[in-house]
Amino acid sequence: MAEQTEAQGQSVLDVAIIGAGPAGLTAALYASRAGLSCAMFEMLSPGGQCAQTEHLENYPGYTRSTSGFELSMDMYDQASSFGAGTISEEVTAVDFSAEPNKLTTPFGTYYARTVIVATGAKAAQLGLPREEELRGRGVSYCATCDGNFFRGRDVAVIGGGNTAVADVIYLARICRKVYLVHRRDKLRATAIYHQRLAELDNVEMCWDSVAEEFLTEDEERPRVSGLRIRNVKTDEVRDLPVSAVFVAVGMRPNTEFLGGALALDAGGYIIADGTGRTATADVFAAGDVRTKELRQVVTAVADGANCAESAANFLDA
Repeated sequence: MAEQTEAQGQSVLDVAIIGAGPAGLTAALYASRAGLSCAMFEMLSPGGQCAQTEHLENYPGYTRSTSGFELSMDMYDQASSFGAGTISEEVTAVDFSAEPNKLTTPFGTYYARTVIVATGAKAAQLGLPREEELRGRGVSYCATCDGNFFRGRDVAVIGGGNTAVADVIYLARICRKVYLVHRRDKLRATAIYHQRLAELDNVEMCWDSVAEEFLTEDEERPRVSGLRIRNVKTDEVRDLPVSAVFVAVGMRPNTEFLGGALALDAGGYIIADGTGRTATADVFAAGDVRTKELRQVVTAVADGANCAESAANFLDA
């Protein structure tokens, strides 16, 4: 067997968890409490997208004001207290046809009898010229991470969903003016966000508009000085004098490293059922990387618990 050849001399994990967001952290908690040897592979700090959330209002039991970072660290400490390990490396390739499963990082090779993929999703880009060049120089994909750098200045948010409107509400508290640029004439955000948005007097809605170009100054060290937008109905072009543009136009699942090892849906999300089972019997998917209707912290946590239970059942069998 491969476990006696290629993996000979190396320890083999019962459960390898790729990612340490809410789904991965919960999976680690449940797996370690079940007496399974498990480790989370996470290059960055624990929490994923949750750690970048300023306030959590819809996580059950948290009636006090708490941040996603605080919740993430509580989850991490809890999982660690039961013996869950952390490997601070990025998984760059997998081989799920190997026995046991093989995970490759820039620093080594690891083996596991079962694998839970909980790599989450990342912010989608606009695809405009110079977007990557201006990232961190006025182009941002996380308002709560970077908003404070633009305190008292004018900024723009692009998008129309819950994330975009939540970003506007947060930025309106610290910025002089916030433009919300949306390609349609109504928002996709849920009703409670509409009500809060209406109460803000320093927000200007730019309906039926798309971003066309980032305007810059100081070409030696270029920074955003404005955003050119175009009305899709009238073709009217307008330049917004902003110091930063916060992009909130959706997410893309982190599945590139899989290299086709698992089946994906049309959006690139891993196809898995409610218990986390994929078409590969010893591999499971949890959290925002899995195809499902609702992607929230609470559903990620549920996914993590389900996947750990499914992995334990597989190992028992």
